[in-house]
Amino acid sequence: MKKRAANSNSLSHGFRVVALGGGTGLSTLLRGLKEHVTRRIEDHVSPERPVADLAAIVTVTDDGGSSGRLRRENRILPPGDIRNCMVALSKDEALLGRLFQYRFHAGHGLIGHNFGNLFLAALTHVTGDFTEAIRVSSKVLAIRGRIFPSTLSNVHLVATLENGRVVHGETRITASRAPIKKLRLSTRGVRPLPKAVEAIKQADLILLGPGSLYTSILPNLLIPEIASAIAKSKAPRVYIANLMTQPGETAGYALADHLRAIQKHVPHRVIDCIVANRQPVSPEVARRYRAKGAEPVAVDLPELQKLGFRVILDNLLEEHAVIRHNTRRLSRLLLEQFLRR
Repeated sequence: MKKRAANSNSLSHGFRVVALGGGTGLSTLLRGLKEHVTRRIEDHVSPERPVADLAAIVTVTDDGGSSGRLRRENRILPPGDIRNCMVALSKDEALLGRLFQYRFHAGHGLIGHNFGNLFLAALTHVTGDFTEAIRVSSKVLAIRGRIFPSTLSNVHLVATLENGRVVHGETRITASRAPIKKLRLSTRGVRPLPKAVEAIKQADLILLGPGSLYTSILPNLLIPEIASAIAKSKAPRVYIANLMTQPGETAGYALADHLRAIQKHVPHRVIDCIVANRQPVSPEVARRYRAKGAEPVAVDLPELQKLGFRVILDNLLEEHAVIRHNTRRLSRLLLEQFLRR
């Protein structure tokens, strides 16, 4: 597996980690990683806090819910996934985080909107710049990291299904139950945010996932310069596998099918290693998910090894009302396997 040797600069100033994705998967990952980030640039880098810079690169193709309404009515990029990442990285999730996640349940025009989405929309109009709105909002929340949209272009997803239908928009794609044959962006030659590409080039560790394969992971990789920057990086490039399949996207997919889909859409090799869960889902929770069309993602080791991937398995499951990755265990595993050398 291709790895960057730990140089004296990295050891003395801490490591740079880049995480790409969207939705709840990326925010779950960030919530664990932020505990290992040095609080200020002048802080001493310790074994407990070896990460000097944590950058999240977030997909901007969401067209549903509050984000979709703001996108259509205010002509801004969808703020929802970025808001979730800001809250996950915030110093005070208990108060300001709850405020940014607050959803209005009444009021003509307000119902269904998140306060954080409205805050980002207002700041975008005040500053005239979506990235500046993110920067200011991040400062308010005192986040431990940086957040970048993957592009400032107003792009949508377009999927060609196995039955030949062409479906436009993330919401319609996830609502479809036919398998996805090919995914593309609505605009050719989409340019990335330069700071996002720069973060990838400087990274000591690049993380993809967890998250929806077709609507969180691939939209970032369909931007040519982002995929190229990852392909050229000498840092370990790690895919964090989803815990469950997703109806409308990956129903019936084993883990190797996820990786084949990425290889099919991206001309360069962008993944070296896979981190996946080996902990069984409890029967009761499995039945509840099965009723909604979701199953635990099968880890087909022989197929993954044939594709040339190193696979790391661990008990990464956390069960509450929903299934999530155990953020603390996952972040510790990533640091121990790829940065503490």
